[in-house]
Formats: sequence, structure tokens, C-alpha cells
Amino acid sequence: MTSETANGQSDSSSNRIIRVAIIGAGGHLGRHIVSQLLKIGKHSLTAITRPDSTASITDEIRIVHVDYTSDDDAALVAALEGQQALVITMSVTAPRDTVLKLIRAAAKAKVQFILPNWYGHDPKNDNLCEDSLLAQNRDAACNEVKKLGVSSYFLLASGFWYEWSLSGGPDRYGFDIKKRSLVLFDGGETPMNTTTWPQSGRAIAILLSLKIAPDNAEDRSPALSRFRNSPVYISSFRVTQRDMFESVKRVTRTTDADWSISHETSEQRWKDSMGEIKKGNFGAFTKMLYSRAWFPNGDADHETSRGLANELLGLPVECLDEWTAVAVRMAQNDDVPWIMH
Repeated sequence: MTSETANGQSDSSSNRIIRVAIIGAGGHLGRHIVSQLLKIGKHSLTAITRPDSTASITDEIRIVHVDYTSDDDAALVAALEGQQALVITMSVTAPRDTVLKLIRAAAKAKVQFILPNWYGHDPKNDNLCEDSLLAQNRDAACNEVKKLGVSSYFLLASGFWYEWSLSGGPDRYGFDIKKRSLVLFDGGETPMNTTTWPQSGRAIAILLSLKIAPDNAEDRSPALSRFRNSPVYISSFRVTQRDMFESVKRVTRTTDADWSISHETSEQRWKDSMGEIKKGNFGAFTKMLYSRAWFPNGDADHETSRGLANELLGLPVECLDEWTAVAVRMAQNDDVPWIMH
């Protein structure tokens, strides 16, 4: 843990984050972050959204319409002035320069903390990030924050979102729930950490509610400075495909006989989808991303390799079958958004 302390500050509120700006507040993760922050009730929230955005955002928070893709960042900087934290939630396929523009504007506005649109892979695992075509996004965002020297960042290492991934077809967790088919990768015995949307939102809200630094050298209570410029590892479940399958069968009251099961290797799936991407078929990105994470070397099992901050943050233990049921309903109702944000 960092040796930074808040000792000597006359106003204890200066050691807390109160004002938070959010890009993507109406998105699939953003709405959960907003909901959890509102539940805690200690923050002043501002949603920064494009003028043409049609996203539904609760009227409980302030909304500022800004074209944050513009090269002229004056309006964006003005919207960020006075904010202590900026949370960026955008599609993983969003232009990298958009995130960099937001980071630069945040530095001009002297925002202390930034979550630079990283929710998933272990950012310390270079091989995993490089093979998933995510390393450039990671390095560009983190290096820009460090270069500007104004803000600090932290990254949420949560694995893929459970209910979205389970419901989203065979390119993700191998399941087609409506068709009752399953592709098992390498036998389906590889463990992976995966996290629900609410748990992800809850973790971010709790992080933003921690004191920024310990009160003094003897203070051992959680502080945000512990995670400054580093990942925060969380998870809802550490499960294999076969664990998921058992849960799906319990929820749907089916047996193996009701399912069509096939077998592939994750490495070959990754090679095939990467080949498609190199040909210009970016529709293969999802299959590539997930196939690489399913490699049996344990790259997506960050709980074993890194440990989790769940207990430190007071995150609840979730019920696997409850969230499997959510995924089943999403699949059966064709309520599975394709955008990864």
C-alpha cells in the first residue's frame, strides 16, 4: 500500500471523492455504476453525454450535453471543472482517440481520478492483452494519464460480464440457450473469473466512496490510494463452462440429453477468428476475444494469480443460479445488447 496519508488536512471531506462525472451513464454498465452511487448517496453525479444521445438517464443526476469527440475541448473541460473523478464507460470498439481526448480534458480540468474505459481482462497480463488486441488501448490510456501528470487512474479487472456473456451466443461462453446447444472449449474444465453488471457497478461505487488516503500512518482501513495507477481485481464467480452448464440445467430443468454438445479447442478458435480479423472481418472480434480468454493456461483466472479485492471492498457473495436465470431470460427474450459497454 502507498505511504501517502491525509494527515494534516483540516477538512476531512477533502479526503473523499464527492463530485463524479460519468461518460456512458445510460449504458449497460454505466447505469449500474450510477445506481450504486445513488444508493450510497454520498456523491454529486454528472452525466456527460453527446448532444444527439438517446440513452435513457435517470433525472436524479445532472446531465450535461457535450460533443466530447470534437477537437475543440473547451466545452468538455468546462463540464469537467470541479469534478474529482471521471468514469469512462464506452464500447471496447470505440475510437481510442476519444478516450484520449477525455483524459486530456480531465487533466486540463484537474480531475484527480480517472477510470479509463477498462473493465475486464487482467491488465497486468501482457500476453493476454496483446493476443486480444487490447494492449494498445490499455497502454495509450494509462500512458497518457501518466504523461500529463495530473490525474491518477485505476482499472477494473473483473473478467467478462456473466449474464451478458452467458446469454450472448456461442462466440462468448459457448452457449446458445434458445437452441440448447453448447460448444465446450478444451473439455470445458478451464476456470475463469466472471462478474455481473451490478457487482461491477457496486465495486466502482465503493471504490469512489473510500477515503482517498489513509488518515495517518497507523490507519489500516481501505483507501483509494491503495489502487492508484493499478488494477482492482474483483469477481462474482470463478467457474468453468461445465459449472455454468450445471447451473443452466438446474435453471432450465433440463438434462444433458436435452442439449446438443460439440467440442473445439480455444486455441484453434482464436487462430481462426484472428485470421478473419486480419482479413478485415471485425465481426470476428468477439469470438477472438473470448477464445483467447478460454486458453487452458489460466490467463482468465485472475483470482488464483492475483487475488481479489472483494472482501476488502465488502462485495457480497452472489448466487450463480440467480444470475444464470437472468441470462436465460435475456436469451429467451432476445434481450442481449451487442455493444460491449
